Amino acid sequence: MTKRLWTVLLVGAMALASVGCGGDEEGSASTGTTAQAADDTVDGPVLVFAAASLTDAFGEMKTSFEADNPGAEVQLNFAGSSALREQILEGAPADVFASANGSNMDAVVEADQVSGKPDSFVTNRLQIAVPPKNPGKVKGLADFANEELLIGLCAEAVPCGDFGREALANADVKASVDTNEPDVRALLTKVGADELDAGIVYVTDVKAAGDDVLGIDIPKADNVVATYPIAALAEAPNPDGAAAFTKFVLSEQGQAILADFGFGAP
Repeated sequence: MTKRLWTVLLVGAMALASVGCGGDEEGSASTGTTAQAADDTVDGPVLVFAAASLTDAFGEMKTSFEADNPGAEVQLNFAGSSALREQILEGAPADVFASANGSNMDAVVEADQVSGKPDSFVTNRLQIAVPPKNPGKVKGLADFANEELLIGLCAEAVPCGDFGREALANADVKASVDTNEPDVRALLTKVGADELDAGIVYVTDVKAAGDDVLGIDIPKADNVVATYPIAALAEAPNPDGAAAFTKFVLSEQGQAILADFGFGAP
């Protein structure tokens, strides 16, 4: 009788243990689901090195990304793409690089500093920028050869500088350049301050400047289309953040933000 009782008690205990284990598995599955949901967002600083022409668009991108990832803080570093390239190659901590041209990105790729492959995410075109009242009466690229005008370009090796010189070469114009600026926003600022009669920037910069400058179109035959690549970096301090931000830029939402600021599809 005692043996039978112990058998019944043992079976009951095993049954209870089985139910308990089943409950733990359900709890683990539930916890796992919650953890998976949490994995959809990223935390911590995300260091983004971006071409100066992306200043306004990536400012909006930062706001939207942080709204989707409350634990993240996007830190934006804007400069000419060549300057950003050198900072990265010299070891500056960065998670993402968004360049205004392919050659600067290629140099980072060749140094094994890119995780995966870069993605083309947007395009841009050139436009002449002049002060609102156009005191130099600039009409087109031919006026860049006028030595009586104050003319500015972005420096050589900076994408807007290389593209601007390419457009001038396409138009067979030898420009009389008075200043070479480190990035497109520095050039735009001088034009808007009436310190220059004309400069070559991007259409997106003219749009961002509003009433501070006037844009003059460059004929399609002479113009240059800039294709911008973006990549997460191999030594990113926040690799999850780097991947998430890059994915966001390439997403439908990210592309819509870029379009609102005048950029074209890649």
